Amino acid sequence: MTKETNKQPQEKQPSQSRRTVLKALAGIPVLGYFGYELMQKISVDKNKSAGLIKELGLDDLQAPKEITNAADGKLLRIGMIGFGNRATALARALGFASSSKIESMQENGTIKEWQQQDNLNVAIVGICDVFDLHAKKGLEVASCKTPAGNGKPSELPVKRYRTYKEMLQDDSIDAVIVATPDHHHARITTDAVKAGKHVYCEKSIALTEDELNEVYTAVKNSDRVFQLGHQITKNAIFQQAKQIIKKDILGEITLVETTTNRNTASGAWIRNLDANGKPKPGDLNSIDWEQWLGNRPKVPFSLDRYYNWTKFFDYDTGMLGQLFSHEYDAVNQLLRMGIPKSAMASGGIYYWKDNRDIPDTLNVSWEYPERNMTLVYSASLANSRQRGRVFMGHDASMELGGSLSITADNNSTKYKDKIKDGTIDTSSPMVVVNPGSGAIDAVTSATEKYYASRGLMSTVINGKRVDVTHLHVKEWINCIRHGGTTSANIERAFEEGVTILMAQKSYVEKRRTEWDPVLRKIV
Repeated sequence: MTKETNKQPQEKQPSQSRRTVLKALAGIPVLGYFGYELMQKISVDKNKSAGLIKELGLDDLQAPKEITNAADGKLLRIGMIGFGNRATALARALGFASSSKIESMQENGTIKEWQQQDNLNVAIVGICDVFDLHAKKGLEVASCKTPAGNGKPSELPVKRYRTYKEMLQDDSIDAVIVATPDHHHARITTDAVKAGKHVYCEKSIALTEDELNEVYTAVKNSDRVFQLGHQITKNAIFQQAKQIIKKDILGEITLVETTTNRNTASGAWIRNLDANGKPKPGDLNSIDWEQWLGNRPKVPFSLDRYYNWTKFFDYDTGMLGQLFSHEYDAVNQLLRMGIPKSAMASGGIYYWKDNRDIPDTLNVSWEYPERNMTLVYSASLANSRQRGRVFMGHDASMELGGSLSITADNNSTKYKDKIKDGTIDTSSPMVVVNPGSGAIDAVTSATEKYYASRGLMSTVINGKRVDVTHLHVKEWINCIRHGGTTSANIERAFEEGVTILMAQKSYVEKRRTEWDPVLRKIV
């Protein structure tokens, strides 16, 4: 053998730039050369992702703009009817909180977010609740000395009204927020608009078709501003999802699946006991039981019914009115599919063997033949697995919560070539809109995938984290002062009400129900 053949092959030397990078990585355990290769791959992936996003037309995805002039105009005087936990959150969204809540926010680090809320130029001047304890709490919150948004106390007196009708007779009140149990919503809203008050009403809007028609007619025949309490679509992610659907990224959507899973006693509306298992306060001396019952069947006083009213069909439609109502609003705000042709519900009381009427397991299918689409809702109160909200199109599926992810379909027509050449990998999302930041990018890590599955109670607009309930009441107030139509207006509320009652009737009567658009009646 010659000398040359005895020599071992020389290793290829890295370039100067590569030597520089390797030197920088030398102190990092394990990585070394592989760290450089990983960096190179990430760079390539990011360039690929940027090209794909641009090709999909998503590089100009707009972040929503916050309403800036809602506070303009004279002071708006608001009365709150019902002051339980939800009313407390609504008052906080208006800018008012108790001293103990302010201390709690300071301790858990959320005070800055609340303080940065816009001053809406409103005053809570009236509280009505049948429970003395809740009314007392409402009076304290309404008298907040340090409102959010650098607002100043109005110095107006705050009055407790014994009945909602007494409050509606007071001409000094401009608008009311209805946060009572559901069986009062339609009646109070109807009476309020007839009394000349603007109304923000928590969901759901009605328990019967007669109530629904009555409240719809009252609002339509008035010039009052109505908003149904569905704040989730104020999340920036939903605004961007609307743009994605408009750009036809998903192809023809034929199936939408929404879900709810909860697995706690509180989640199943057993809320009459405190953390120590003792009954919560309340008796006939402190609760006006007759007023609480309203026009529902007369039954003896019961803390079970007072605190756990959602368990009983006399006062609610259970998971449909409490949980699905939010799901329906989220889908309807994006697709505008309105009232379905038919509904079929099934389920039962399979886990919580107490005195409840409502099912703890529920499945409903609503058909929209004119839209070539089915809406499905599946819910359990005995399992907490998170299953998401998914819009399924011919070309891609979109999972939407507090974040958004889009995954191409294996058999997509639109993305066939990109799937074939490897530009799109159908085993994971091709696009994600990250929670909080509103930024759009490709999913490259487990962390992003985790965040893509979560829901949020707040959103980020113009770099500021904002409570979505604040944004929702702000929209209502802006329309009162400047005109316009609220997003959860009476038309959307009517569509939601019919859809829920179709499913409720189907479940109770164990049959398929249909909507007659001529008679405007469930048959």
